[in-house]
Amino acid sequence: MMSSDNAVDREHPGKKKLTEKVRELHPGTHQHHIFLCADQTEPKCCSREVGLASWEYLKQELRKRGLDVPGKVYRTNANCLRMCAMGPIAVVHPDNIWYHSCTPQVLDRIIEEHLVNGRPVEEYRIRAVTEGNP
Repeated sequence: MMSSDNAVDREHPGKKKLTEKVRELHPGTHQHHIFLCADQTEPKCCSREVGLASWEYLKQELRKRGLDVPGKVYRTNANCLRMCAMGPIAVVHPDNIWYHSCTPQVLDRIIEEHLVNGRPVEEYRIRAVTEGNP
């Protein structure tokens, strides 16, 4: 017997489009997922222009380096990552490493050092405030 949830999913008008996007983007197969705070509704961490310039650079550079493919790096333009200072802000998962000041120059280092070579860029890393790490 089919559950009502499965019946709804099968009949949902967006199911076909979702299936097409899954085939195109291969979610869940990527080594890294980078979220970049850009194009905010109410810019707080940086100007809208700076955020958009960083987003465009990230997209182009990942494509140019052949990283914007299944199994490599997935990217998401986040409206707000809630840090609201020293932006643009980025976070790389599954590593849970956060970065500030993500201009194209800094993104270039994050791509090369972290996403390609597996070494976080300590100079721009945001660390949690803990005892011994103010």
